[in-house]
Amino acid sequence: MEEVNERKLNEKESLELITNMIRNTRQRLEEGSGTMFLIWGYVTIIVTMVVWAMVSYTGNYRLQFFWFLLPILGYTISFFYKKQRAMKPRATTYIDRVISYIWIVLGIAGFLLSVISIMHRLPILFIIVLIMGIGITISGLILNFRPLVISGALGMATSIVLTFLSWNLQLPVFAFIFLFMTVIPGHYLNYKAKGRNV
Repeated sequence: MEEVNERKLNEKESLELITNMIRNTRQRLEEGSGTMFLIWGYVTIIVTMVVWAMVSYTGNYRLQFFWFLLPILGYTISFFYKKQRAMKPRATTYIDRVISYIWIVLGIAGFLLSVISIMHRLPILFIIVLIMGIGITISGLILNFRPLVISGALGMATSIVLTFLSWNLQLPVFAFIFLFMTVIPGHYLNYKAKGRNV
């Protein structure tokens, strides 16, 4: 039987390992994940404004089924983007997986709540902004990256405003919140990564 040569890390080594994992994940987040924020941010804003314009113009509330374009477009564009990025070999850290799992769980929760809101009157826009704000804030806290923490926290705080607005005002405000919660941090992350690679 082969003897496995494993030694326990001391406190200093453990701390250095965790610090390196966070640093590596932050660097990859800055290099690529800004684009994921942009994909989901722009898709959300565009679908929101399309639904708002169609329902406002026609008065037909059944056109809100176009909301389901959001996950279809978002996941399709994300899939092709990730496939393109997969061509560049890179290690995946535990922190990468944790952040990925957080977004998978929050994405499923958001989708299920959206489906339930069709049958029951839920303040779905408030709930979606709150869930996405939580995800962005947690990601920022895990990575110790202040712009994500701030944009996520602002998203959560402003989600309450949606509960006081009429439907006609909720959608433009929803799109505006996503602009500040996802698009601006996404551009900031990509700008910062570009500066590092110059």
